[in-house]
Amino acid sequence: MTKTPADRRGLLIILSSPSGAGKSTLARRLMKWDETLQFSVSATTRKAREGEVDKKDYYFVSDAEFRKMVAAGDMLEHAHVFGNFYGSPKPPVETAIEAGRDVLFDIDWQGAQQIRNSALGPYTLSIFILPPSIAELHRRLVSRGQDTPETIAKRMQKSWDEISHWDGYDYVLINDDLDATEEKLKTIIKAERLKFAQQPRLTDHVRALQSEFEDLQ
Repeated sequence: MTKTPADRRGLLIILSSPSGAGKSTLARRLMKWDETLQFSVSATTRKAREGEVDKKDYYFVSDAEFRKMVAAGDMLEHAHVFGNFYGSPKPPVETAIEAGRDVLFDIDWQGAQQIRNSALGPYTLSIFILPPSIAELHRRLVSRGQDTPETIAKRMQKSWDEISHWDGYDYVLINDDLDATEEKLKTIIKAERLKFAQQPRLTDHVRALQSEFEDLQ
């Protein structure tokens, strides 16, 4: 399904959506679809929740450690959300895309914007997932049973703020059917992998064709 690392450059695939719109579920499905995808594990200063594993779900670091990473330029993007810092460590991402592996990000619009404005911007594919309705979004947040009504209200306000940035993405999908949305995501990714910018060997191939053509003259 995918080309070998030597044939193409990796993509930074960004999935964004308001909380409850389905991006995490879609991200997991994409990882199952293509096992070569590398998920970008975020660093955070918040405490680990029950069942979360350090270096797998998040890099759980102190506030001081996080600030040190930012100061050293080792954070591709970062933001302060609900009293905690979140960010994407840069070195693993750079290593992956140079080796031809795509990196999948589950981040908000602020992070997406920072990555698009970075040196790795040309290799970024950004996709925004919209919910079918605000009522359905609220229902999903409530059904989780993880937050108080006050927290849900804050998340809903943040969700609308997130939605207001929908037009800053390469692609926008309405997640009214999870299976259909998944198929659309696969189609987008397969097409983006074939773009000229993602295939560094194309130039050498065309030069070889030119040389072959000139030898025939």
